Amino acid sequence: MPRFAANLSMLYAEHDFLDRFAAAARDGFAGVEYLFPYDWPAQAIAEQLAAHGLAQVLFNAPPGDWAAGERGLACLPGREAEFQDGIVRALDYARQLNCERVHVMAGLAPAGVPHEQLHQTYVQRLRWAAAQAAAQGVRLLIEPINGRDMPGYFLQRQAQAHALVQEIGAPDVRVQLDLYHLQIMEGDVTTALRRDLPTGRVGHLQIAGVPDRGEPDQGELNGPYLFGVIDELATGCGWDGWVGCEYRPRDTRPGGTQRGLAWMRRWLQGKSGSGPLQ
Repeated sequence: MPRFAANLSMLYAEHDFLDRFAAAARDGFAGVEYLFPYDWPAQAIAEQLAAHGLAQVLFNAPPGDWAAGERGLACLPGREAEFQDGIVRALDYARQLNCERVHVMAGLAPAGVPHEQLHQTYVQRLRWAAAQAAAQGVRLLIEPINGRDMPGYFLQRQAQAHALVQEIGAPDVRVQLDLYHLQIMEGDVTTALRRDLPTGRVGHLQIAGVPDRGEPDQGELNGPYLFGVIDELATGCGWDGWVGCEYRPRDTRPGGTQRGLAWMRRWLQGKSGSGPLQ
């Protein structure tokens, strides 16, 4: 069955970051992900993972100046040194956290720069980063992000991502398939899962409700149905990745994340055939 990972950048917002690990473990998560770990020492995060028996599933490489609106450096001409420094830093964190996946954000396409130049820059940067990551067994992920939430993002569609993975030609560069972004940009989510998961090019999945990015139990996406599709495909093709819960709880009061996890408790209860999960 799908393995769910708590996204600690969005879930348990009532807690300080380092206290969110304990909250996730109490609610039954075995893995965690988040956007960026760099405001905290890697050792402090590693201690939380060990104390609560959690796997570090995924985090992002440094994206440039996030507060100023930057969303990655991989496609941006003239930022090579900063990009490389960020990859080195991310891989150091990955080593200390025993994390096998790092998401490398593409960046916003600068006005006036030809698409082909951005494309070639992106491919060259990912090839360099993949060589560094391979030395310590880390898989790099690239993620199409919808243009409504992140206007101008260089990588927006699944076909583009899969073509880039094939062009980059590194065995451990894979696609991070977020069903929320996919539904907004393309729809036809089940077909995309059946088409792409068996290729071996998908390294991670993420979920959220559409259109509000809340829990995956309301709106346009049928969470339980999609989990069943993922379960079926994973069994058939041997996919053993994680499903990151990258959503904003609709209940913003303290304890709202836990109350909102009724969708996960129902799914896991149904799969196990056991009694009610608390």
